Amino acid sequence: MNKSYSKIKLWFDRLLSKSLVEQLCILAVALLLAFGLSYALLAMSWDCWHQFCDDKRLSYWLLPLYLLIDSNALNNLYIYNGGYEVHGWLLVASSIAFLIGAFLFNGAIIGLITNAIEQRVDNHKEGRIHYLKSGHYVIMGYDPMVPSIISYIFERDKEAFVLLLSAADSEMIRESLRRAFDETLLKRIIFNYGHRVSKDYYNDIHLESAEQIYIVGLRTLPAHDAINVECVDNICSYLQSLETQDRPKRIVCVFENMDTYAAFKTTEIFGKVKDLGIEFVPYNYFAGWAKQVFVDRCHKDMDYPGTSIQYPSLYGRGIVPEETKYVHLVFVGTTNFGTAFAIEAANVLHFPNFVKDPQKKTLITFIDFNADKEKDEFITRYRHLFEIQSYSYRDLSGRMKEVPQNEGKEMVRFEGEDADFLDVKFEFIKGDIFSANVQELLRGWATDTEGQYLSIFLALSDQRQNFALGMNMPDEVYDHEIPVFIRQDRSDNFVSNLREADESMRTNKKRNTYSVVDDGELRQRVLGGRYANIYPFGMNETAYGADEKTLECAQLINYLYMTADYEQNKFQSFQVLDALPAEQIRKEAADFWSQLSVALKWSNLYNAYTLNVKLDSLRAMRGLEPDDTSHDTQPLTDEEVEIMARVEHARWNVEKLLMGYRKPRPGEDKYAEGNESFQAELEQNKRRFIHHDIRPYDQLGSVKDLDKEFSRYIPWIVKMTEE
Repeated sequence: MNKSYSKIKLWFDRLLSKSLVEQLCILAVALLLAFGLSYALLAMSWDCWHQFCDDKRLSYWLLPLYLLIDSNALNNLYIYNGGYEVHGWLLVASSIAFLIGAFLFNGAIIGLITNAIEQRVDNHKEGRIHYLKSGHYVIMGYDPMVPSIISYIFERDKEAFVLLLSAADSEMIRESLRRAFDETLLKRIIFNYGHRVSKDYYNDIHLESAEQIYIVGLRTLPAHDAINVECVDNICSYLQSLETQDRPKRIVCVFENMDTYAAFKTTEIFGKVKDLGIEFVPYNYFAGWAKQVFVDRCHKDMDYPGTSIQYPSLYGRGIVPEETKYVHLVFVGTTNFGTAFAIEAANVLHFPNFVKDPQKKTLITFIDFNADKEKDEFITRYRHLFEIQSYSYRDLSGRMKEVPQNEGKEMVRFEGEDADFLDVKFEFIKGDIFSANVQELLRGWATDTEGQYLSIFLALSDQRQNFALGMNMPDEVYDHEIPVFIRQDRSDNFVSNLREADESMRTNKKRNTYSVVDDGELRQRVLGGRYANIYPFGMNETAYGADEKTLECAQLINYLYMTADYEQNKFQSFQVLDALPAEQIRKEAADFWSQLSVALKWSNLYNAYTLNVKLDSLRAMRGLEPDDTSHDTQPLTDEEVEIMARVEHARWNVEKLLMGYRKPRPGEDKYAEGNESFQAELEQNKRRFIHHDIRPYDQLGSVKDLDKEFSRYIPWIVKMTEE
């Protein structure tokens, strides 16, 4: 009995907790029961109530309802003196009916209406009401980087509505968004409760009618990447099951792990996304930040809309072929930030002085107490690069001040001209950054202003340690104005305020001088601002930055190669291109792009990333200021074409090796003596990530003409993206 009673209570409570429709149904049943009871009570109280109905011209069925809903009904019945005696039982019956009606209509219905309003408000706050049906942007999962994605969407589409699907606490999310957006923009952000891997929610948010989908999740979860992959699979299955042909234009999927990210950059794992006519874009938080520092050289501050931090050039005013200095980047900590920044730097920073002097390589140094283990993981991850290029290693964890620099060649498989021809080299130093040995090393690098362009990246996992290091570098680092980049989790305010204060101090030379005795004479020297060259990076709220201009550059670069004459190794002539409408070229470029493999998309993107570096070099070669863009669209001379072609091939070598391609080994190389008759077959090896053009520029065949063609067309790309 108790068990049955408990089940009834559970059923009833569940019914009450559902939607307003169920609650109205319960009320309707209660009203029917009350009406039946009212009629039965009147029927048992003599027939004189019929006379009352006849005199008032009421249906016999209306008086029971009249007693329930009208508070004056009982009074009218009681004072009625139409020639008959009001029986006591009639008064009892009508009183009971009146009380039931008063309870239902004055209590239950008012309570129901109040409850319905409160429930709707709660459902709205919890994201259980769905409003958007088409043309919206969907973000699945919540992470501190979400506000930067929303900001990017609003920059591109002023009238956009953003639907945020998450199972996280709605009030926490709203409070986070309030810090980033004003009330006007907040009204265009709709929160809906749901799990990104559950197809049950996809129909409610009209996933198929969305403009774009951003799969974010919470990056700190251990299974983040696996859940996002499952989410992409579920979205594809959902879209394939629909009869409609509506599709989002793009799916952007965030990956936390660098290895996962690298895999999705080079393989067609999500070919079914492409088959649906949707562009799939993998995104990595760390690589995205590296692009802001190395390519965009700009960070937009979301705490203060309209303001930004301009990151400095890491190679001075531009590097010319005769430059004697090399670029040196030091990363303290082999964290995800450190490795991601190092890889992006290796992809982007390529210069003409390597053409004149092959020893002028971009040097990327890791300093870590566990560098002996971390280097093994790093060189294994990028084994094909280290099959060609040796690395340097030093152990400064002991007390010895002078430790020999060892050449790491255990992975190298080539020799002679086929080895060490890359323009990027890696160095690993084992030691505590706070130790005297490492501090002395930093001091020596900072004073070598004639030999290198030094920059330091503090990328440890502990934000407090990064800040402490940034504030306590050797004096030589500050005195020689070495850029120091400090990783911060959230706010850049403290670091930025310190830099701005010291920048203003540095400009006031009268107050910022000190005295020194030189050859018996007292001289005044200007003291550089101690913290005038520190820069924050890595803040969560400003992580996402997709550059449409860079994407357009990449599409135009691909367009040139797709329309090239490969028998002559020539692009379409400038005359042909100038005769075509610019919009037609852009449309064809976008169409070519949509059919491109993921690996080739990234190859073109990395080429586009280096465009600013190449332009800086060209301006320096022409004797122009770094910000003087007046000659960017002018044709290159034959000498400039040759130099830029060599720079481009050096860049391409590193890009391919980092993406997983490898240099062909004996028997696989179409250029090898005796393999000429199998060139067509060996040419296909690059589909298996064995590329015969990974070699020094001078060993290339006629394909080097394409590098020259691309260099010659740099002004055309600049012109097309300026229109």
